[in-house]
Amino acid sequence: MNRATLAWKGVCGALLVAASVALASCGDKARAAEIRQWTDDMAFRISVVPAPPVAEEMTVFKVVVLDKDSGQPIQTGQGRIFATSQERAQTGDGLAKGPEVGTYYAHVRFPVSGDWAIGLQFRRDSTTKLERTQDWQQQVLPAPPLGQSTDTTRR
Repeated sequence: MNRATLAWKGVCGALLVAASVALASCGDKARAAEIRQWTDDMAFRISVVPAPPVAEEMTVFKVVVLDKDSGQPIQTGQGRIFATSQERAQTGDGLAKGPEVGTYYAHVRFPVSGDWAIGLQFRRDSTTKLERTQDWQQQVLPAPPLGQSTDTTRR
């Protein structure tokens, strides 16, 4: 093989590797959009809109709650999401039952940007104890300057 052919194959190989990495990173982003948490007998799928949240804007947490063993949705539950920043600012909201079976929503406004520790407590019904998931870290973006768009899809 001559040098031009070898060089062309090298370029094609590099492009193939770059395309593979790009596709793999797209898959990682899709998986990262949903947070999964568990307690002893419940499984939670949590999504956040906008993701990542923006300070001073309303953030919607959608929480799907399933029985850990059977996979059946939990329809009569009660719970809350709460958060604390590194500066000890706090926020949170109770989970309200949504229109989808086993789905609950919370609306949270983060007053400051930075890293936040977020927790979730939930119980199957009013006769059972609250169970807490492991806390997770969530980055909250700074609010845009006054007069600028807060549409996070344009950032």
